[in-house]
Amino acid sequence: MSTLVISDLHVDVLTEEGNKPILKGVNLTVRPGEIHAIMGPNGSGKSTLAYAIAGHPKYEITRGSVTLDGVELTELSVDERARAGLFLAMQYPVEVPGVSVANFLRTAKTALDGVAPKVRTWVKDVEGALGRMQLDKTFSARSVNEGFSGGEKKRHEIAQLELLNPKAAILDETDSGLDIDALKIVSEGVNRYSAQGDRAVVLITHYTRILRYIEPTFVHVFVDGRIVAEGGKELAENLEATGYEQYVKAAANA
Repeated sequence: MSTLVISDLHVDVLTEEGNKPILKGVNLTVRPGEIHAIMGPNGSGKSTLAYAIAGHPKYEITRGSVTLDGVELTELSVDERARAGLFLAMQYPVEVPGVSVANFLRTAKTALDGVAPKVRTWVKDVEGALGRMQLDKTFSARSVNEGFSGGEKKRHEIAQLELLNPKAAILDETDSGLDIDALKIVSEGVNRYSAQGDRAVVLITHYTRILRYIEPTFVHVFVDGRIVAEGGKELAENLEATGYEQYVKAAANA
């Protein structure tokens, strides 16, 4: 079972002018089988939350705790967090020239499992995952994300999610830049992962359109480095109609 617990998390971003506080006390518990959508305006700290949990060196955790199945992630290196079961789908997936998708995925799977997957079955697994993301099997021979379109990069991220099958997934604006067909394909992949029933998902997004295809257990409004409102899917529907202005004003006056 996979429970992600974020407790009183404070994070600074490292800038040339010094540390700048971004997260100001985030509390969130994501239980097995739950999908938590985090929504908020630009600059509210949503991506900072994702990268701080994953261990990006630009973001300094100054207070608080993040645990996955009771393991304190903040004390671990980036690769140790991944081996503990954490997965991050990035808003802007990076290109890795010279490293093929097939080698990248097999190396990652070996690092997570402690043993290399059998080549014959692994090739079929990779081709199957790529196929479900409507990526041709020739993608496995291409360098990671090099020359991929925006939609192809995002679909490749979800293929990784399926093959690595982590305990908890943080999806940072996976829907950004996707056309309607790619959005449906990505959503189906996330739903397959979540349908296992014992995985935790944090879905970070600006917009409600992805929530037409992925049913959130809870929706959280994120403003000024904090969760300021929580609810079900109806909260997302209200945001679609009214926007974030009321929450931004309330945070400014708090």
